[in-house]
Amino acid sequence: MHQSLDEFINRIKSLEIQGAKEIAVESLKFLREYSKEKGFGKDFDRTAHLIEKARPTAVILHNCLEILRNNKNAITIAKLINKLNQSNKEIAKRGSRLIKDGYSIMTHCHSGEACAVIEQAWREGKKITIYATETEPKHQGIITAKELSRKGMHVYLIIDSAIEFFIKDVDVVIVGCDAIRKEGVVNKIGTYPMAVVAKEHKKPFYVVGNTLKIDKRKKLIIEERSPHEIYHEHMKTLEIKNPAFDITPWKFVNRVVTEKGIMTPGNILRMLK
Repeated sequence: MHQSLDEFINRIKSLEIQGAKEIAVESLKFLREYSKEKGFGKDFDRTAHLIEKARPTAVILHNCLEILRNNKNAITIAKLINKLNQSNKEIAKRGSRLIKDGYSIMTHCHSGEACAVIEQAWREGKKITIYATETEPKHQGIITAKELSRKGMHVYLIIDSAIEFFIKDVDVVIVGCDAIRKEGVVNKIGTYPMAVVAKEHKKPFYVVGNTLKIDKRKKLIIEERSPHEIYHEHMKTLEIKNPAFDITPWKFVNRVVTEKGIMTPGNILRMLK
């Protein structure tokens, strides 16, 4: 193997590998290589468990591992990787229908699936403009801004607190997600206020994510990240809180773009029963 388990987990925790779908694909690839050397015994189970714990909020890896636990072999891994990669193409084709020529789109953080939708619309010849938040504290939105800008799109990179200032200039908001739950959509912290602002200004708020992100777990763990991402100096009475995700209630969501179609919140809630 080219990298150890500790090295791989550190790549996930440090956000070198980011995005729920991307984490799942890379984890499955790591486990595929691991199984070639170690097989599918108890060590494999332990390794899968440790990888899952690295980013506990995102459900897609959990759902993939549940499928794999019931049928532990290389064929299952290959099918899951193919399904995840193919779902991106289906999501892109379906989601691009929501984007009209001349649209301005606001987005948050970095989602491979949301970017795929936007890029598909661009490839179809639609002239679009992007407003991407920088997404503090790790500036993941800058990745989105650079990625879409390199494609030739006109991108405005804005600070997170400027959402309300620019919302009047956009036609739709499109974001990815890490989990789809009965309480709402789990995504990068700052998504909820963006959805509230969008609703206040009557702008459609679209969420993008494949159906492996449907989360039926009883308990949701909102990951708390290192305080050093925000501030390095230690002060006795200063406590830093750094949650990575928030939950946007369904009343703020207009549609969810999945590989199976464009769904209403009602459609999704029926799937969650």
